Amino acid sequence: MLRGAIAAAVTPLRDEGAALDEEAFGPYLDFLAAAGLDGILALGTTGEGILLSAAERRRAAELFVDGPLPAIVHCGAQTTAETCALAEHAAGAGAAGVAVISPPYFALDDTALLTHLATAARAADPVPFYVYEFNALSGYAVPLPVLERLRDRAPNFAGLKVSDKPFEAVEPYLLDGLDVFVGAEELVLAGMERGAAGAVSGLASVFPERVVALVRDGAGDVGALRRELDRFPFQAAAKFVLGRRGVPVREDVRAPLRRLSEDEQRELDAWLESS
Repeated sequence: MLRGAIAAAVTPLRDEGAALDEEAFGPYLDFLAAAGLDGILALGTTGEGILLSAAERRRAAELFVDGPLPAIVHCGAQTTAETCALAEHAAGAGAAGVAVISPPYFALDDTALLTHLATAARAADPVPFYVYEFNALSGYAVPLPVLERLRDRAPNFAGLKVSDKPFEAVEPYLLDGLDVFVGAEELVLAGMERGAAGAVSGLASVFPERVVALVRDGAGDVGALRRELDRFPFQAAAKFVLGRRGVPVREDVRAPLRRLSEDEQRELDAWLESS
């Protein structure tokens, strides 16, 4: 079971975001491993997973799993069938866990959401299954009774990634017997004080050493660092900064996401030089 500092990894792309950049996966994953991370979450929000085709997600999952760090693979999709197909593939490929966000667009009631999550968990069995709670992106929160019932329906239900804000929105999900990872870096220490298992951090995809220090030593003002990157389109900014740090990841993102403008690049460069 994973605990500690986990990076919500970017997904290397090329051809203006139209294809996976397979050659970049190895150097990027080595960069993350060298910082002392405990694992990665692949194909989540930072990793643009929902924008990739099912075939691309399967191939990317294989590349992430083949890296030096244990990988939880996000398999959430719009339909139950696609979610389960991705979850079964990730489990078979050797993923350390499978994570699933609630399907966006339709606000599912408790019965529909429970059925969706339990079916996905069965597809991933026996690999640990994590619910990805992110109200702002899915459009609705996972009700606590659904999680309690999921425990009875899915023996491999291991925990959650909770990316909600403020802390009052995170705290109800810190349930006994489940490994909960906090997504908002500025809330990680408060979460760990209440029993969270660690962080699954988008910032760790770019500055892994800073998040490792935060989780293990409580050191560093990573909230300010994240806020600086959030002034730009995050996925594009993350890849731009990785390039500036010597990691051979292109700036390409999958449309409708966009790359940074030249003005944004200059502004981000000026910040990197001054920090």
